[in-house]
Amino acid sequence: MTTRTALVLGATGGVGGAVARRLAAGGWRVRALHRDPARVAMGADGLEWVRGDAMVPADVTAAAAGASLIVHAVNPPGYRGWDRLVLPMLDAGIAAAKAVDARLLLPGNVYVYGRDAGPNPGDDAPQTPRTVKGRIRIAMERRLREADIRSLIVRAGDFFGPNTTANSWFSSALVSPGKPVRRVLDPGTPGIGHQWAYLPDVAETMVRLAEREADLPRAAAFSMDGHWDPDGRQMVAAIVRAAGGKVPVRRFPWLLLPLAAPFWPLAREIGEMRYLWCEPLRMDNAGLLAFLGAEPHTPLDRAVRETLVGLRCPPA
Repeated sequence: MTTRTALVLGATGGVGGAVARRLAAGGWRVRALHRDPARVAMGADGLEWVRGDAMVPADVTAAAAGASLIVHAVNPPGYRGWDRLVLPMLDAGIAAAKAVDARLLLPGNVYVYGRDAGPNPGDDAPQTPRTVKGRIRIAMERRLREADIRSLIVRAGDFFGPNTTANSWFSSALVSPGKPVRRVLDPGTPGIGHQWAYLPDVAETMVRLAEREADLPRAAAFSMDGHWDPDGRQMVAAIVRAAGGKVPVRRFPWLLLPLAAPFWPLAREIGEMRYLWCEPLRMDNAGLLAFLGAEPHTPLDRAVRETLVGLRCPPA
């Protein structure tokens, strides 16, 4: 059997790392692009680290030689320069996919949907920009469709998992990485549902889809259900249980975000996403179920415990 090769852009991040490890565990040869491979553990998790810049098309194309899949999971940390860097990075990935005839996998999210998509948008629901990041996400998906390459978009809710980055609500707001859970910040609105996605489940879904290459349409897009928190209280309750059940829950200080913005760049980005905590928006995974038959799903309590361990927040 011929070993399949994948190039992962953003393998040091949450989604990219999870997908890279799952691909390697499944027998894929996985290359991971990094500007300074000496800074990462060479050979860790079965990955082959290669030097290159995701902003440079020639670097990405060279690293993609022989690959049938390119995972485009690279993002500027902390959303710094997001509006200037994201699309050029995607263009480099598209150029590489064209050059080597690979499918480009793009992790998507709920930002592309606004009120007119309804409370349960499907894969083909209308996309109207609601925020700056939403408009950029829509532009990314449009860029893929117009590029006429084989593409795969998998949209999911707010990420959490053992290697969640600081861009995540879970690790940047609900708990403090590297510290025991002594309190939980709750950004939700009572009675309003919220959609979460456990990174190992996301990675498993993406790899299962990628391994069905022969059955995928040229431009494929799917939405995950993930962990739906119907009243906005289940995730917080799971964290409290994992921490021993005696942890106070505080309201997230939304009103203080404008004051924190000059000192905390992520504050502005967090404030822009408040609408997702004020109205329910649950992406419909009917298309995914029809294609795969089932969606990978880790029970919430187990997923939360593994996340806290991975973030060095010792659970009880």
